[in-house]
Amino acid sequence: MSQQEELEHVECLIIGSGPAGYTAAIYAARADLKPVLYTGMEMGGQLTQTTDVDNFPGYPNGIMGPEMMEDFKNQAERFGTQIRFGYVSSVDFSSLPHKVTVDETKTILADSVIIATGAKAKWLGLPSEQQYNGFGVSACAVCDGFFFKGQTVAIVGAGDTAAEEATYLAKLCKKVYMLVRRDEFRASKAMVHRVLNTENIEVLYNTETTEVIGNGKNVTGVKVFNHKTEEATTLDIEGFFVAIGHKPNTDMFKGWLDMDETGYLQTIPGTSKTNIEGVFACGDVQDSYYRQAITAAGSGCMAALDAERYLAAKGDAK
Repeated sequence: MSQQEELEHVECLIIGSGPAGYTAAIYAARADLKPVLYTGMEMGGQLTQTTDVDNFPGYPNGIMGPEMMEDFKNQAERFGTQIRFGYVSSVDFSSLPHKVTVDETKTILADSVIIATGAKAKWLGLPSEQQYNGFGVSACAVCDGFFFKGQTVAIVGAGDTAAEEATYLAKLCKKVYMLVRRDEFRASKAMVHRVLNTENIEVLYNTETTEVIGNGKNVTGVKVFNHKTEEATTLDIEGFFVAIGHKPNTDMFKGWLDMDETGYLQTIPGTSKTNIEGVFACGDVQDSYYRQAITAAGSGCMAALDAERYLAAKGDAK
């Protein structure tokens, strides 16, 4: 196939298929931008790894994460979004239209690009952790803490997010074990102070998690090892939270878009605009703070409106 046949020109290209990408698609399609959306390798994003979603407005009885993303997808398609399975392997934002390479073979020329590639929670890498992911193991206390009301849980991490999530869990749970790998926190003094002054949080320093234990259905405990005393202990818990950070999916944009030290895309405050004209970012790829489905969806709406106004202004200038 010739290079010529492999080129396609689109008005609005959306990269990513979580709540941000699909919401951007709904708005872009309704504005007649004829969006083309590439799903990435994980169709539906992080929510497909979630069982119950209870905090998204409009679902009074809750909904399963994968089912909810199917609803988003169907709504985007209803307005004419072309949804394609594939991943963006590289980009060239040096001139307009922008060049985006998909699956290392197909080149798309896009008048506007909406990036909604999300982020991935960092995990400890234990097989048992993945086995019980969604069945007592979670990377989001704000999303899942409610399911452990009045129960005993453990949280791994030593930074500000871990400290914040531990104090959040402490309001809901009977007891929170906080597992800190070193002999000190990485979190700010104010956050450490808050943790140490919360009665039902017990901090275990120099502690590594060796295995999450369960009964085949749910988490029942966690095996930990204190590398200072060389003691192995089993803690009885019902919930296990991992708060050791997230990695945004932005490697393919390095060298083109402004990022913070972790790799989150930086947008002009109050907008979805990046440092490159016609390139917009929404959802968890540019949000290390809130990281909720509802805020991702809201920023997807912003990105589509920003893209629509950008394209309209370009059209007027012609």
